[in-house]
Amino acid sequence: MTTAHDFVAHSIDGRTVPLKEFAGKVLLVVNTASACGFTPQFAGLEELHKAYGPQGLAVIGFPCNQFGSQDPGSNDEIAQFCQLNYGVSFPMMAKVDVNGPAADPLFEWLRTEAPGLLGSKAIKWNFTKFLVGKDGRVIRRYAPLDKPESLKGDIEAALAAA
Repeated sequence: MTTAHDFVAHSIDGRTVPLKEFAGKVLLVVNTASACGFTPQFAGLEELHKAYGPQGLAVIGFPCNQFGSQDPGSNDEIAQFCQLNYGVSFPMMAKVDVNGPAADPLFEWLRTEAPGLLGSKAIKWNFTKFLVGKDGRVIRRYAPLDKPESLKGDIEAALAAA
C-alpha cells in the first residue's frame, strides 16, 4: 500500500526531502501560487503552522504555475515572496506540476486518493489542499475556496487520532 511517506519532494532550496521524515505527523499539502486571488491564504496557512505545528501538523507548500501562469518566478523568487509578504516559515517545496503528463508523483497519488467534486481527479486551481493523517493516508481534499481556518476542526481530529 502506498502512503504519502513513500514519496520524495525537493525543497525550494534544492534539498531532497523524503516525506517519510514526516511520518507520525499530520500533513496539509497545498499547491500554491504567488499571484493568485487565493494567495492571501498563505497567511492562514502560516497561522495553522504556528498554532498546530507544535502538536504535530506539517503544512507543506508546493508552488505551481499551471493555473493562469500565477507563479512564474524561480524557486528563489517564490521563496523570497512567501517570506517577505506572508512570513512563511512552513516548508516550501520546489515548483511542480500537479496535473498532466509531468505531474509530480505525489500529486498524482493525492488526486487518485481524494478525487474532487463529482469524482474529478484533476486539480482545478491553486490552493487545493489535502489533509493527510499520521499514517500517511489521505483524509480529505479541500477546494481552493476553503479557507485554511475552516480546516481547524479536521486538523484537530487528525492530530487527536491514534
